[in-house]
Amino acid sequence: MAQRYIGVDIGGTKVATAVLDGATLSTPVSQPTELSSTEALLDQLTELILGAADGDRDALVGIGCPSVIDFETGTARTSVNIPLKDVPLREELGRRTGLEVVVDNDATVAALAEATDVETGDVVVGILTMLTVGTGVGGGLIIGGRIFRGATGAAPELGHMIVAADLTHGAPPGHPKFPQPASLEAHASGRVLDALGRELGYAGAPATVKAAQQGNADAIRAVALVGSRLGVGIANLINTFDPEEVVVGGGVSAAGDLLLQPAIEAAWPLVLPGIGTTTTIRLARHQNHAGVLGAALLARLELDVGARA
Repeated sequence: MAQRYIGVDIGGTKVATAVLDGATLSTPVSQPTELSSTEALLDQLTELILGAADGDRDALVGIGCPSVIDFETGTARTSVNIPLKDVPLREELGRRTGLEVVVDNDATVAALAEATDVETGDVVVGILTMLTVGTGVGGGLIIGGRIFRGATGAAPELGHMIVAADLTHGAPPGHPKFPQPASLEAHASGRVLDALGRELGYAGAPATVKAAQQGNADAIRAVALVGSRLGVGIANLINTFDPEEVVVGGGVSAAGDLLLQPAIEAAWPLVLPGIGTTTTIRLARHQNHAGVLGAALLARLELDVGARA
């Protein structure tokens, strides 16, 4: 039997699991994220992982988590949208499930999925940056065909780049809670679209996206506003990394070109001439499955000695 790689994508609103068998990803199973307590969320993750393992004690588990992750220990250093701060996920879920577990940031594993040829398992994009627009805004980075995690294994938090600071009187004061008011996440996340949609009478971001896709002019403008703000962040990524690809994923990317085109139109005028001459800005190919696929690929990359040989 082929090695079973279980991908777990933890989001602020839902948790998804799927199994990668060869180059085939099973249909993801998702549930609303249990946010009532740390213990309740750990119980939910344990149940989902064991269900996906289906009795296979050799299954390998990769987890994408919307938190600042200490990769070496698999601990969530900080966790803005889910109750996992200071939780050693790798150790805790390994103990609960009896399986080998590896943990990384959710946008990082989504970037891994977008840069990988699933058939061969090879990373085929040299420099790729990714923004995942969901409850918050996550960021992933592939450099030289390898995941970039920074000096301590916690990078990159691209959603927390400062894009809207008033510097008239010097640096703005820090805010006690994250996201910072001037950050990309504070201006271009799913929560922002939630608020814009409610002002128009919609239940939240998904309903606003649906209305935009059906042609409602006000909803289209709301999605475009978030897209243009996202474009400021994209311009920063191009100016900094001169990447081959900038990929936009996450739940809000379901808006497709209604989000992407305003982002592209906002980004390029802010890019220094001569930078990004070969950069492509695109939607995630794997769409909402990028996170869960990337988590499974992470397990293959980091835990399977045979696959690495």
